[in-house]
Amino acid sequence: MHPETKLVQMGKGRCQSTGAISCPVYHATAYEHPALGQSTGYDYTRTGNPTRHALEEAIAALEGGEAGFACSSGMAAIQTVMGLFSVGDHLIVSLDLYGGTYRLFEEIFTRYGLSFSYVDLRDFEAIRSASRPETRGIFIESPTNPLMRVTHIGKVCSLAKEKGWLSIVDNTFMTPWFQRPLEHGADVVVHSATKYLGGHNDVLAGLIISRGRELSQRVATLHNSMGAVLGPQDAWLLMRGMKTLALRMEKHQENALLLTQFLNGHPAVERVYYPTTDTADRSIQENQASGYGGMLSFRVKDPDRIPILLSSLRVIAFAESLGGVESLITYPWTQTHADIPEEIRRKVGVCDKLLRLSVGIENIEDLIGDLSHALNVSRDSTSKTIKERV
Repeated sequence: MHPETKLVQMGKGRCQSTGAISCPVYHATAYEHPALGQSTGYDYTRTGNPTRHALEEAIAALEGGEAGFACSSGMAAIQTVMGLFSVGDHLIVSLDLYGGTYRLFEEIFTRYGLSFSYVDLRDFEAIRSASRPETRGIFIESPTNPLMRVTHIGKVCSLAKEKGWLSIVDNTFMTPWFQRPLEHGADVVVHSATKYLGGHNDVLAGLIISRGRELSQRVATLHNSMGAVLGPQDAWLLMRGMKTLALRMEKHQENALLLTQFLNGHPAVERVYYPTTDTADRSIQENQASGYGGMLSFRVKDPDRIPILLSSLRVIAFAESLGGVESLITYPWTQTHADIPEEIRRKVGVCDKLLRLSVGIENIEDLIGDLSHALNVSRDSTSKTIKERV
């Protein structure tokens, strides 16, 4: 069955008694036992819920995994996966990654005896140099958030397997529509399903997909024991959003490619970050994925223009998320990556001139017009201010 068919058919046939096309929402927290020692397969909703199971089975099939697990947020999904590690373990992590993940690792898990090294995972010598006897895992974002660096997932996961490390890939930006890391050797995939999978900025959720029975059983124990599970109503909302994933991702990408061309030619823009703008990254991306996604970042030449630029937008919203049908722009310096120390931010390239754009599915002429207007207004206002100072 093709992926777009799997998406549309998600949850269908879950209620045999009524034939409901839409998966029912089971709000029950407790389930009656037929007799002593017998179960319907559901006992307590934290351990298992029929609505949540429909979602979990669907995402496992889409990613090509053994099992799926739905969590209350993307960060809850990462926290659950981190339960696979023990005191003293060390992980190698993508150099520029989501600031919330960095915060979780450095402010929370270091207190529990884990340590982390942040490396440009495109550099295999850097990975080898960062490895230690206590290294047990590697955490990959590809493309990274927000600089869109592309990691060769297959090669990194092969190295991890050789070393006996657990390989974890955050696939939020690409989704299983464009990229399936388990097929390239990853052990675990995580998603902030709040983003493209939900797709409508109206549900908070996270997903985990694991490869192999033994690992999946370990994740299942953590999922049940830690309890950061997704509620049935949110599971239903997420499935409803995912049914149109194929259509949405193609439109996100179409618009992102055109906006990349526009921004590359604008005199106020210093550099654009998208998987197509770096030759080496593009080659790797085309080898391991079927698309480039809807996320891009760009640097303006003058950081003083950013406040005026943001306030001049009318279609694109200045908001701190991504992946919805509406276009959103974010300033990582003070928003998504603010918890990373300034020295580290500048070192990895997350500077005060950088903007991250989640390209929506609006008409491309409206998006280009909006950005053009905001960039031009900010340029003119800055020039006027300079002349007044002189």
